[in-house]
Amino acid sequence: MRRWLESLLLEVWYGPQGGWLSWCLRPLGRLTGWYLRWRPALVPQHLPVPLVVVGNLTVGGTGKTPLTRALAVILRQQGWHPGIISRGYGASVSVPQRVMPADDPAVVGDEPLLLAHDGMPVWVGRDRVAAGAFLLAAHPEVDVLLCDDGLQHRRLAPTLALMVVDGQRGWGNGRLLPAGPLREPVARVREMDEVVINRGFSTVAPMVPPGIERHSVMTLEALAWVSLDDESRRLALRAFAGRSCVALAGIGHPQRFFEQLNVWDIVAECLTFPDHHRYGPGDLPELRGRPLLMTEKDAIKWRRLSPIGGWYLQITAHLEQGLVDRMLSRLATKDIDG
Repeated sequence: MRRWLESLLLEVWYGPQGGWLSWCLRPLGRLTGWYLRWRPALVPQHLPVPLVVVGNLTVGGTGKTPLTRALAVILRQQGWHPGIISRGYGASVSVPQRVMPADDPAVVGDEPLLLAHDGMPVWVGRDRVAAGAFLLAAHPEVDVLLCDDGLQHRRLAPTLALMVVDGQRGWGNGRLLPAGPLREPVARVREMDEVVINRGFSTVAPMVPPGIERHSVMTLEALAWVSLDDESRRLALRAFAGRSCVALAGIGHPQRFFEQLNVWDIVAECLTFPDHHRYGPGDLPELRGRPLLMTEKDAIKWRRLSPIGGWYLQITAHLEQGLVDRMLSRLATKDIDG
């Protein structure tokens, strides 16, 4: 049922056939706008170190986590000691908790586990301000924080606010939830320090949705296929070319992953699951000797379930140097000013 509903909403928000249902949902979208306009004002809380907040305006995957990972790695290379805080979608923690690589994604969330894979301290909690305070108390060496998916958490007072936009889907039909994919009105773009358009694996210029005056571009690069059973085992991207495979994706924009398989001439039976799906034994596909391929986010959960292994696609994000320079300059100024 959930899979059917998600498919329907995606068609309403981004597809050409969903106009009539979107029109029917417009009154609910107006209620969303009313709530956003009249919700109680919150006093932003300042943390004692610079804070970079990464988020998006639309529901679903735009590339927040790859951008957060890339920024954290860049900061570490520049001599900073970054820490990361997150809500952890689907996490069941009641108080802020550190994420360890061996944790259960059902407890801490799948994306925080991805972020923890890079060796930097990651803490999750419903209250991101509290999560930041816990992290800083446990890791006094941390001198900059990144928040993955925090633009709608109004209690945070960011040093830098970055919005990620899907360069393929943009704002969709441009309407507020549930009539469209927008969490907030497009006018929120004007409050951002940076707008980053994710063009994915494509080499062509991405779509720039209306309302964006200045932006930079993020590009995803696929590195290798990595074994779920032994991460030291890696295969070239075209290792499965011409072979019949089974591919699964439970991410916000699974089509981006499936389209890339076609680029490498991989003949795949593609299985789509809802974003953040908790896999169970019933999700195990009939492989009949075919390799099983998935995203790294899916692998975080799948390796706890599957006795048959599989391969995940390792990716990295590349950012324009101008964005990196502006971020470092702003953080250095903040660090000096205290």
